[in-house]
Amino acid sequence: MFNQHDITRNACMLRGPLAHLGYDWWWHSFTAQDEETGEDKAFFIEFFICNPALGEEEPVLGQLPENKDAGKRPSYLMVKAGTWGEDHCQLHRFFGWKKVHIHPDGPYRIKAEDCQASEDHLTGSIRITDDEVIKHPEWMCDAGEMTWDLSIEKQIAFNVGYGAGRTLRDIEAFAMYWHAEGMKSSYKGMVTFNGRKYIVTPEKSYGYADKNWGRDFTSPWVWLSSNCLFSKKTGKQLMNSVFDIGGGRPKVYFVPLDRRLLGVFYYEGKEYDFNFSKLHLMVKTDFSFEEQEDLVVWHVRQENIHAVMETEVYCRKKDMLFVNYEAPDGTKKHNRLWNGGNGWGTVRLFEKKAGQLIPVDEIEATHIGCEYGEYGQ
Repeated sequence: MFNQHDITRNACMLRGPLAHLGYDWWWHSFTAQDEETGEDKAFFIEFFICNPALGEEEPVLGQLPENKDAGKRPSYLMVKAGTWGEDHCQLHRFFGWKKVHIHPDGPYRIKAEDCQASEDHLTGSIRITDDEVIKHPEWMCDAGEMTWDLSIEKQIAFNVGYGAGRTLRDIEAFAMYWHAEGMKSSYKGMVTFNGRKYIVTPEKSYGYADKNWGRDFTSPWVWLSSNCLFSKKTGKQLMNSVFDIGGGRPKVYFVPLDRRLLGVFYYEGKEYDFNFSKLHLMVKTDFSFEEQEDLVVWHVRQENIHAVMETEVYCRKKDMLFVNYEAPDGTKKHNRLWNGGNGWGTVRLFEKKAGQLIPVDEIEATHIGCEYGEYGQ
């Protein structure tokens, strides 16, 4: 069973060796409506922490030439916020550790000045000028202004588990971990972006909330998720459903497991689990990513001993951005990490019975969160 809420997995994980070489982030994405026009607009907000044991009074930015020359690794809280669409942007605000307050256990809470994130609430603001973008390329961000005040209800979880329960996590066997406490979440509140006001309502927020932590990133990097789903079988919206796919090339004790994905579909209360770390499910995965002239496209086929899920997702390049992070060792490994929130596509579910594939449903998905990137691109 993957729909198991566990707020202890949302706690800060940067202890022991990971405090010196590790990252932890809390990601939130959702859709709002323009107060004047009613038009949908997708946003994201993330709290990203890196190497707290190396912290100084001011944030230590790994892309600064003087820090590279001195061998300093990054250490800070980075609050990331932005939007997708033709005016897509990512805004970064950095804090040194003396300004950061983190509740060490679950339920998590992290705060720095007016920016705060917890299990059920997000507040904050970022303002970056054009001049600052030019003067500070080490900030790795765009110009713009955004404020937010949001409440969150996390409804359906994807508790990855990693096969051997807590054991593999506690001994840091994997280089990158994932937990989606709210792979289906509802958001409520307000966002202002570049002078316009957007209203966030639970029934039209199509929200998502997860976290990743570890000592390194994955390459390739894959993420696909949506809970704005319509059944072709019934013609109705699926109100109690969500799918989530992530991973790419996980590492166990620095040994890569090539092209593995974690995938689930919570279909109106029934669970379809394609988690490769659950060996008894005998999961098989094939996936590809292609860049066309105006679109990027994901193809994923996952199979276990009980079912098959085939996922095809599209997103317009003009609506996406290359999301920026630096790794805990100070390198910037992903330079073309496609990131979007306006994807659309189809998911086909089948069950295996008597050696045959029996169709369950074909689902149309919109408001899909989507990512893909590889090192060296």
